[in-house]
Amino acid sequence: MNDTLNTGALLLARFPVLAELPAARLAELLAAAPLRQAPAGSVLFKPAMPCEGFLLVLEGSVRVAKTSPNGREIVLYRASPGEACILSGGRLLGASAYSAQGVAETDATLLCIPAHLFQELILQHPAFLHFVFDMYGARLAEMIELIGEVAFRRLDTRLARLLIQRGPVLNATHQNLADELGSVRVFVSRLLRKFEQSGWVRLERERVTVVDPKALLEFAQQ
Repeated sequence: MNDTLNTGALLLARFPVLAELPAARLAELLAAAPLRQAPAGSVLFKPAMPCEGFLLVLEGSVRVAKTSPNGREIVLYRASPGEACILSGGRLLGASAYSAQGVAETDATLLCIPAHLFQELILQHPAFLHFVFDMYGARLAEMIELIGEVAFRRLDTRLARLLIQRGPVLNATHQNLADELGSVRVFVSRLLRKFEQSGWVRLERERVTVVDPKALLEFAQQ
């Protein structure tokens, strides 16, 4: 009972829209939706895997990425506490399997709304429907920006922007950063060494520290 109350309190704190559900419906959701603890690095879903439910992130971070046949990866989006994995919603609405991979970037706590209950919430509760489509709209804007970044911006300015956004200390390998940018490690490593020679960053094992954010920002804005 206490576990249910604690889960309910956390769920409503992260997703206030669910407070608009009737009490009976909220109780049904808590009874039917399993709480999942995912250690950092665990794979939550991957291409061709059937989608079992709509994932809500209560704690931690989930990274959703697309991987090419040659192993290159590009990060599509991240889901943080208070956000849903919209890819799972799309799979449920389309009755299809996943087309990308979701990984717990940190230790994560997730709530998985079963497919039948997700569809009932969509059809019967306008507030939940609006929440889902508002999140789709936000993610679509991110996707459009990502496409623009990849298609029109140079890799060096994209890397500079990423370092500014994620800094001042990034605990990441060069491969991690290459995956984030949809590039390859050798190119990113070459640019990082160039940034280090310019005095903008300091490179250590699996760590990049921004030491001159002003210069890096000016470069990123070129």
